[in-house]
Formats: sequence, structure tokens, C-alpha cells
Amino acid sequence: MVKKLKREVGFSGLIFASLGGIIGSGWLFGPLNAAHIAGPLSIFSWLIGAVTILFLGLTYAEVGPLFPRAGAAAHIANVVHGNLLGKIWAWLLFMFYIAIAPVEVIAVLTYADNYIPGLLLGNTGLLSGFGLLAAVVLLGLMFLLNFLGIKRVTQIFTSLGWWKLAVPVLTIIVLVAFSYHPENLHIMHMKENVHGMFVAVASSGIVFSYLGFRQAIELGGESKNPGKHIPLAVIGSIVIGGCLYVALQWAFLVSMPPDQLTQGWTKLSFTGVFGPFAAVAGMLGITWLAVLIYADALISPGGTALVYATSAARAVVANGEVKAGPSFFTKISEGGVPWVGVIVAYVIGCLYFLPFPSWQKLVGFITTISVITYGIGPIVLLQLRRSVPDLKRPFRLWGAHIIAPIAFILSSLVAYWGGLQALSYIFGVLFAILFIYWMVHLIRGKSGDKPLGFKHITWIFPYFIGLWILSWFGPKVLGGTGDIPFYLSMLLVAILAIICMIWALKVTVPDGRVTDYFAAMDHEGIDL
Repeated sequence: MVKKLKREVGFSGLIFASLGGIIGSGWLFGPLNAAHIAGPLSIFSWLIGAVTILFLGLTYAEVGPLFPRAGAAAHIANVVHGNLLGKIWAWLLFMFYIAIAPVEVIAVLTYADNYIPGLLLGNTGLLSGFGLLAAVVLLGLMFLLNFLGIKRVTQIFTSLGWWKLAVPVLTIIVLVAFSYHPENLHIMHMKENVHGMFVAVASSGIVFSYLGFRQAIELGGESKNPGKHIPLAVIGSIVIGGCLYVALQWAFLVSMPPDQLTQGWTKLSFTGVFGPFAAVAGMLGITWLAVLIYADALISPGGTALVYATSAARAVVANGEVKAGPSFFTKISEGGVPWVGVIVAYVIGCLYFLPFPSWQKLVGFITTISVITYGIGPIVLLQLRRSVPDLKRPFRLWGAHIIAPIAFILSSLVAYWGGLQALSYIFGVLFAILFIYWMVHLIRGKSGDKPLGFKHITWIFPYFIGLWILSWFGPKVLGGTGDIPFYLSMLLVAILAIICMIWALKVTVPDGRVTDYFAAMDHEGIDL
């Protein structure tokens, strides 16, 4: 008898899973990082990030319920662009989802260093040997909780969700009530900050903070009513998260004592305190709020780590289902727990502490890889509208033929703003994966069970190589040579995105294969 994941997650579990993914370490670190890069214009950086993710979220609100499986994103790429792209995307998603829980654990330990000295190496923000050991243990605890079963885990999401909302809202109210300096919003160097406003979206943790919206989609295979609840959870979590983060950035800017800004926002720092809101509360003498924020620095990132530990295990399952990884990745326990996925995700997750031992270093990598993987959603939406126009859609996006291209352009821009170093790392990994599959195909020859499907992925070469070339010759603020001016490079990225999106829609699998996939889902009794 094949064991399956249990459909025990209601709407509250889905929306708090998404909100739990959104409200984590981002609110504890993002506002200071964004202010360093963009000054007061960082408020608009959060707005740009929210709009970008909202456009992507709208496309996934229609596409997500059509794939109510664990690790749905891996299946999405597989259905429209074939087995090879499905495998490549499965591994990229594998890398992305498994990376989030470690970064949240690093956030917990970064704050904890203030009352458990020795977790970090001086004022570097990097984990010490003791910190690495603590990180491995704490990450293990997050994955162990998965063995409670999805019903109990989502109950934890809901319980933590109210706390995770309440503390940031209280912080906004109290800081502004005690210290309100609107003149801080005029401290800026205009040209640098305008460029920084866009760069901050990718590099300061802004898009990273919004990424949790897709948790509701990844838990679709365990949702009681995916068609109704997934779209509401996705859109609702993005709107709530966006409003909260814009307000937090504003509160941080206007509550800062002016004597701390004599050298501008770029030089702002808090010696020995790795946490801007706790530091501001301490400077203002609001000791109880600082203590509350330090407590939340364990709960908010810890809760987000649990959310992503849960999703990472499902991503491992999806990796096995699309045959990107071994078949034993799909093993489920009697209680509906993907136990192999939990173990694999934990072991790989521990490795992320080695090359990325600080919050800021890991966030840039995660943001770039996430928007690349998320960018498949708008393409899939348009292809499904064409290939299966009569398919029952629990949510139908109005203006999809306008919203989808905008979403793909915005996701491409965020990947570009991530900078040359992040793009080089991601693309190197991607082409290494592609090379491995090509070599395996050559070795197997005709004995392979499926054709390689190279035609269906031809669009990714001009897309990825084009982004990398534009980044190489792009502005110095992104790590480039500076030969292409900032705004011209953004226009060229937008043009590249549209060309490659049109190309991608020309090389999809035949419509009949898409129809067969949904017919097979219907035969399996999977309800939308």
C-alpha cells in the first residue's frame, strides 16, 4: 500500500504557514541593511519588493491550486517544459528551500550572541566554532518537530503566527510614540540612494523577507480545500506582510535618534548589538521592549525555520517524484511524515553553515535563486491558459496576459539586482546540473526511459547567459564593469525577459501531454 501525505491543513494553517515564512528574520535585520544601502528611499525598496512578489503571487494563486502536491513548484516546471527542465528546477528548488531554515537559525544565534557570548566571531557577524555547533543542534530541533505530523505542525504555525504579527506591530507603535523625528527622512545622497533603492530589494533581505508566500502552495498536497484556500492564503499573506514591512522601515527611520546619523545612514552601526530594533529600544531607554524583541528573535526566526524545514522536506519528496533524485526520497511514514525528506533536508541544510556563515551572505544567494525559480510561474500560467483552456480553475486571474509578463520582468530585475557574484554562483550550479544530466543521457543512450527534451529548455540559455553578460558589463554597484549605465541595463533586462518569455512559450511540450497530466491527476482522485 502506497503511503500518502494527509490532507489535514485548513485555511488558518495555510495562511499562517505563509505569514510565518514572511515574518521571520527579515524584520529583525532587513530595515538596517536597507537603510545602509538606500537611506530613506528604503521605504520604496520594500514597496517595490512587495509589488514584485504580489505580481508573482497572483500568478501562483491561479497556478498553485492546479498542482495540489507536496513541493508543487517542481511539478509545475516539469509539466510545461518537460522532464529535463523539471529536474533542473527541482534541484534549484531543493537548494533554495533547504537554505532558508539555516539562515533563520543563523538569525536566532546572531541575536542570542548578546546574552550567550561566543556564538559569533567578534563583531564580524560570522558564526564561531561554538556557534556552528549550536546551529547544527538548533536546526536539528526544527526538523525533528516534523515528526509530530502536519496537523500538529500547522497548529504550531497558527499559534506562533499571532505572536509574530503582534510583536512587530507593537514595536512600530512604541518606537514612534517614544521617538519621532520625521526630519530623518531627508538625510540622503540622492543619486546613490536611487540606485541603492533598487539594489536593496535584492541584497538587503527585502525580497527574501517576502518569499514565504509560497508556503501555502508547497503544502497544497496536505490542504483540505486547496482550490479555495491556497489563493486566499497566498494573496492575503503578501498584502499583510507588505503593509507590515513598509511600516517597520518607516518606524525605524523616524525613530532613530538624530545624533546617531551625523555621518549618514551608510555609517550607522550598533557596536556589539546585532539587531537594529533592540538597539534603538535600548538607546531610548525602553528596556522592556528590547527584552521583548530579543525574545521574539528566538520565536520569529525559529518559527520561520520550522515553516521552511517543513517545506524543505516536501521539496525533497517532489525531487523524487519528478525523478530528479532517488525514488526513496518519496518515502512517507504511517503517520504521513516524509521522513526521508526530513533527514535529507537536515543533512544538506547543515552544509549551508560552512560557505555562508552569516545572515547577510546567505540572504543574497537565496534571493537570487528564489526569484529565478519563482519566475517559471508566469510562463506556466500563460501556457496552461493556451493548452488546457477548459480546465477547472478554482481561481482565475483577471488580466493574466498583462500581469504574467510584468511578473516575469520584475522577477528578472530582482535576480539582476542581486549582483554579478550571486548570479555567477547560481548559474554555475545550474549549468553543472545540466551538464551532469547530459552526460548521464549520453552514457545511457537509448536505454534511457525518456528523451532528454533539450528543445524545451533552449530558452534558458539566452535568458541566463544574457542576464550574466548584462551583469558583467552593468553598473559597478552590482559588481559589473560600469560600461552599461544603471537604468539602461534595467531596460535591457526587461527586453531580454520578454524575448525569452515568448521563446519559452514557443518550446513548451505538446498540449496533449499537459492534458494527459491533468487527466492522470483526475484519475488519481486529486481534487482541485
